[in-house]
Amino acid sequence: MGAGGRPAGRGARDRRRIGSGRRGLTGRVSAGNCFAARIADMRTAVIRIKVDPARELTPELLSERTDTFAAQAPQHGMEVFERPNDPRREMQILMRGDDGPALRSAVAKLCAETFLTSPESGPVTYISRGTDDDVRGVLAGFGISGDISRADSGDGFDVVTVRISARDLARIPESRIHTALEASLNCEVNIVEV
Repeated sequence: MGAGGRPAGRGARDRRRIGSGRRGLTGRVSAGNCFAARIADMRTAVIRIKVDPARELTPELLSERTDTFAAQAPQHGMEVFERPNDPRREMQILMRGDDGPALRSAVAKLCAETFLTSPESGPVTYISRGTDDDVRGVLAGFGISGDISRADSGDGFDVVTVRISARDLARIPESRIHTALEASLNCEVNIVEV
């Protein structure tokens, strides 16, 4: 078996889908390319925040403070994904991690210090790369866990099987879990009760 409980393939290589959608590329990450494998497995949160909800800043000052924020962001593990503009004062930040409230709090703190306003945090969502960490993240959102395995569908995409306890499936409808997993992974998902 390979890392994450997946069967070791040719030359102990690991199949990864790169990008989103059924048209996403299928790549091979060799055991020697550990950094690429680690990055692919990390969850990336998208934190949305209104940096100037009261519209106190002029467009010029908004742009200037956004530049300042973007320059500081990497030191805090953040990356500006979408900058605010004049009518729309919302910014989107990328951060790696699973703790949505903690990530949102860190972004709000840096925004308040940089923009000198009272930012309003929005929802936190996650970019899905179709990894086992994405599966675990979806399950954690329901307050459950499960064992994950993968098989090649034969056309270059994974079929993900998730084994979930009967006790958890009695609390949460299987259809809700299945829909959330398929939407996140964009691949075929089988749920097995154990």
